[in-house]
Amino acid sequence: MPREQMTDKQVSAYLQMDLREVQKLASRGIIPCRRSGSRMVFVKGEVDHWVEQRLHEMDRRRLRDVARGVSAHHGFDHEALLIAPMIPIGGLAVPLHARTRDSVLRGLVALAGDLAYRSDHVLDETRAREDICSTALIPGVALPHPRHPLEYDIAESFVTAGVTHSGVPFGAVDGSLTRLYFLICCKDERTHLHVLARLSAMLHEGRFVQDLLDCPDSDTLRAKLLQREKLVLTGG
Repeated sequence: MPREQMTDKQVSAYLQMDLREVQKLASRGIIPCRRSGSRMVFVKGEVDHWVEQRLHEMDRRRLRDVARGVSAHHGFDHEALLIAPMIPIGGLAVPLHARTRDSVLRGLVALAGDLAYRSDHVLDETRAREDICSTALIPGVALPHPRHPLEYDIAESFVTAGVTHSGVPFGAVDGSLTRLYFLICCKDERTHLHVLARLSAMLHEGRFVQDLLDCPDSDTLRAKLLQREKLVLTGG
């Protein structure tokens, strides 16, 4: 649950981070927490948001550790495929015909088909999240997603993806353009962070991002994503 309270030891296990490091970051106000007497109290939803904003800065080892800790906390099988099974038939577009941020989001939501049965609300929530802070955090890549889990707006959690012909201004801090997009729509918080951590690990290598950008069609994109996820699961 997003309002679940956690101790410093639980956060240490959740993020696979040394307890002293958690305490140091919390005491400096870097990881959000509050004091209850001598105890540090963390709210899981706030910790999740903190992690989400920093996944793109983590090296491969840290991404793997976070993914393992998050999986264990939520009862997921860390060794199981996650991203590939979440991409619906018809959920990939190469090319994605879009030239603006809004047309990218519309296109990605449309790729979900019947899974997004309240597609207008899915689109509105995804726009609202981008308005708060762009998800174009990885060079050339954006990971748009709704502000909150969409328990009643989607049939099941899904990921859609697309590659545009040319770069689109998507709000990257450095002003660079974006061509590769993954829309992440989940029915619950636990799946959301799990997906973000797995995708971030897959996209960590710039060469792989370029491989995806070079895909000639959607079938090739799907095959490369599956291959890459399997490689990440084996530690490659």
